[in-house]
Amino acid sequence: MSRVSKQPVSLPKGVTAIITADNVTVQGGKGTMSLGIDARRVKVVQDEGELRVEKLDGSREANMVAGTVRSHLANIVHGVSTGYERKLELVGVGYRAQAQGKNLNLTLGFSHPVVYEAPEGITVETPSQTEILVKGSDIQRVGQAAADIRRFRPPEPYKGKGVRYSGEKIELKEAKKK
Repeated sequence: MSRVSKQPVSLPKGVTAIITADNVTVQGGKGTMSLGIDARRVKVVQDEGELRVEKLDGSREANMVAGTVRSHLANIVHGVSTGYERKLELVGVGYRAQAQGKNLNLTLGFSHPVVYEAPEGITVETPSQTEILVKGSDIQRVGQAAADIRRFRPPEPYKGKGVRYSGEKIELKEAKKK
C-alpha cells in the first residue's frame, strides 16, 4: 500500500490547478506545467486548497501509479511556486564561467572555449567566475542541464579538477609511488 499517495499536496497562495480527466495543469508565479495521468487507475481531486490522488481500484499497479502521480504533482507545485536551482563549482587553475544571455561561456582548460546554450525554461547565472547557478521550474530539466554542464569536464580522481556539484565529495586516489 502506497503511503505517499495518501498525503495531500497543498497549493500555496497564487498557485491554481485545473483538473481534467487525464491531465492536471498547475499555474503559478514561475510558469505553467502540466502532468498527464492514467485515468484508468487514478484520479486527482481538488478540495480546500489541496490536491489529493485517489486510486480507482485496489490493484498493485494503481497503488504504484498513485504514489508516482502524487510525487510528480508535488514537484510541479513546488516548481511553479518557488522553482528549483542547482549549484555547480569549477575547481582548477584558470577554470572560469561567464553567463551571457542564454549562453554560458566556459573556460575549462581545453584549447577552445566551451559554449553551452541553456534549454527553454532554464536560466543560467554566474555569481562568481567559479560558480554556476542553474534555475528553472522543472526539476528534471534543471537536473539535466546541470548534468550536461558537468559532463564537459567531470572531476578527475587525482587532483579533483573539473566541474562538480556544490557539496559533492570527490574521493581522491593516491598518486603513483616509486
